[in-house]
Amino acid sequence: MTSVPSEVDVAVIGAGSAGIAAARRLVEAGHVSVLVLEARERAGGRAWTVDADGLPIDLGCEWLHSADRNVLAPLAEKLGFSINKQRPDWTTRLRNSGASEAAEADWNAERDAFYWAVHRLAQQPEDAPCSAALVTGGRWNALLNATSTWANAVELDCLSAKDNDRYEDSGVNWRLHRGYGRLFEALAEGLPIAYGTAVSRIDHHGQTLAIETNRGTVRAARIIVAAPSAIIAEERLVFDPPLPDKLAAAAGLPLGLADKLFFHFDGDMPERFLIGSTRRRETMSYQLRPFGRPRINCFFGGRFAASLERDGFDAMVALATDELAGLLGGDVRRRLRPLAASFWRQDEFARGSYSYALPGHADDRAKLAAPVDDRLFFAGEACSLNFFSTAHGAYETGTAAATAALKTLR
Repeated sequence: MTSVPSEVDVAVIGAGSAGIAAARRLVEAGHVSVLVLEARERAGGRAWTVDADGLPIDLGCEWLHSADRNVLAPLAEKLGFSINKQRPDWTTRLRNSGASEAAEADWNAERDAFYWAVHRLAQQPEDAPCSAALVTGGRWNALLNATSTWANAVELDCLSAKDNDRYEDSGVNWRLHRGYGRLFEALAEGLPIAYGTAVSRIDHHGQTLAIETNRGTVRAARIIVAAPSAIIAEERLVFDPPLPDKLAAAAGLPLGLADKLFFHFDGDMPERFLIGSTRRRETMSYQLRPFGRPRINCFFGGRFAASLERDGFDAMVALATDELAGLLGGDVRRRLRPLAASFWRQDEFARGSYSYALPGHADDRAKLAAPVDDRLFFAGEACSLNFFSTAHGAYETGTAAATAALKTLR
């Protein structure tokens, strides 16, 4: 949009998965004026696909998690997106990386025992960190922590056992050949989105809500806030009067960090998954030749990812190259060409990758999602009780927030 209207019925802040879902629901209702305010010059938020050497890469979310019950899967098919339904075999990463069958069996048993220990921990009155389920001096503790930084974007000592146990996963994971970000571009097409419009303040004193942006003030009867929890917690979006309960809930749901690095790879190998090291928490997970493409995707998270962001792109490339040489042989160095990497902590409109609940804050998701005076509504993956950290979880909360807002207008 080239202009920003001065007044609408419902304003949506953010054109990520939740914001797009909310806007689509509102537009489909047909009897309200809608405006989406998006600070970026693109839709999708933390779903972001770019091209490198003519092929798409997902700098943000990549997998249709729980695809057999994922609301985005049928939407993708309806829009003509080709879906790769080959499920990733993450369980063979150790064997692919040179571990013995006995070591892999021991790891699988220890990992399953750990998850059951977290489940039992979650039934206790106190909301303990997941690290409390680790076996003291356990052989696989470093790898369990590394796995947590890939799955949860944070180490186990910062992760609520109760919240982690509430996550629902069917184990079915699919991918989109054109990229996840492209799906949200398609879902956003035709929606009333004002790009390059950053919101700084929401004044909810009066009967009409006032939204201050870099392109002027927009007034609305209802607002759906679909911004990441970090944006609220860091008060990059200010509420006037203040909403201390919202700030506290958002602070209890910080955004962890999971970044990616991409190489062009000259080599004829089957698609498979590898692990840089089983003995260090500071290691990467590798996806060789995804879709059979000449690529190696590197995935890393937590404090390790934060340190690499500070050190920069060359440091990421150097570490990944050394680990890959250790896995595939020194000859691999001449067959790698770095392409791109994500820096989600440095992204001013995200400030991280996806949310986790701190120990003692497992109930903050419901608090963050709760409406204020039936005029301010909240959506996003951090508001999802069971599908947090996922694009489909965010999408469902956006639809729910829009439906709730429509009921109050009627």
